[in-house]
Amino acid sequence: MPKHLKTALYWFIALQFALGAVTKYWPGDTIFGPAYSVKFADWGYPSWMRFVVGALEGVAAVLLVIPGRRTRFLGATVLMFVLTGAVTTHIVNHDPAVESWAAPTHLVIMGVIALVNWPAHWRAPAPQVAGPARREAGDRTG
Repeated sequence: MPKHLKTALYWFIALQFALGAVTKYWPGDTIFGPAYSVKFADWGYPSWMRFVVGALEGVAAVLLVIPGRRTRFLGATVLMFVLTGAVTTHIVNHDPAVESWAAPTHLVIMGVIALVNWPAHWRAPAPQVAGPARREAGDRTG
């Protein structure tokens, strides 16, 4: 995939989460429906929790557009935690699919982004440690 296309994709996704972060702080109704203070209360969370979620979404959106595997991996990982909570909330509250399709879709996308940006030094195979059976075999021959 060409680099400029990949960059545009990261910006597009980051803008979605930045918009989501702004709507968490918005005091009234949003383009997505009722105010998030009301939504969070309906879901059984304190209304201030929207500020925590909004801050995590905003920081993660910034991390996604900073070039570099580590920052993008960190942004995607943070969003995976947030989105896991969102998916769980929609399931527990029996929200209609029309209202809850975005969270699982974005969770899968963040999983792909996290895997693509997995830090290179974590890709190397772990060094082999001699286990008890191997040491015993070495003791007999040596």
